[in-house]
Order: sequence, then structure tokens, then C-alpha cells
Amino acid sequence: QVQLVDTGGGLVQAGGSLRLACTASGRTSNILGMSWFRQAPGKEREFVAGIIWSGSGTYYADSVKGRFTIFKNTADKTMYLQMNSLKPEDTAVYYCAASRAYGMSRLGSTYDYWGQGTQVTVSS
Repeated sequence: QVQLVDTGGGLVQAGGSLRLACTASGRTSNILGMSWFRQAPGKEREFVAGIIWSGSGTYYADSVKGRFTIFKNTADKTMYLQMNSLKPEDTAVYYCAASRAYGMSRLGSTYDYWGQGTQVTVSS
């Protein structure tokens, strides 16, 4: 079993920055990929960014490309999401997720483990 704890959310003005962190514990050797998803009120959960855990490769939703950066520290078993140039439409609960499957999926249903979520609010 794997446990994920995501932190770093908060309230920021448009144009500002935040960094989210997701720390994994437990049987982390099973993890092949990790991603960030978000869900805004009244909207479906959507893929934000993903990273191959034991290799290279990062993936982004078009809406965040060029503004968000996903990276990892495998020694600390932590994944990060650096969010710059934030917009009000980035407001959502952000969740980290881990997968035991090869490849990078943008479908939340294919992920095995989830963090509890952290709120990001961007004011205009």
C-alpha cells in the first residue's frame, strides 16, 4: 500500500506563484508514474501534469504548459508542482496520484493511490 500526502495550497493573487508537494510513503517501489489532477467546483476532475517516477518524461495539460513545472526528488519520495503566472481559472482542489502502470495516463480512473487534496485559490 502507498500513502500520499499533498501540501502547499493556499490563496494567491493572479500572477502569483505556489509550489505544491506530494510525499509518498509505504510500498513506493510499486510506483511507476505520478501526476497532479485538479477539480474545480461543478467541474470534472482533470489532468494537470505527470512525471515518470523512475525515469525521465514529463507531461502537461495544454492549459498549464509554460506556466507549471512538475519535478521530483526520488530520494525524498516527493513530487512537486511549481505553479507560476497563476490565473483565477486555476482555482481548484489539487490532488496528487500515483500509478503502478507503465506509461503516462491522463485518466484518473487508472491511478491506484490518491492524496487527500490541497486547495488552491487564485484571486483576480
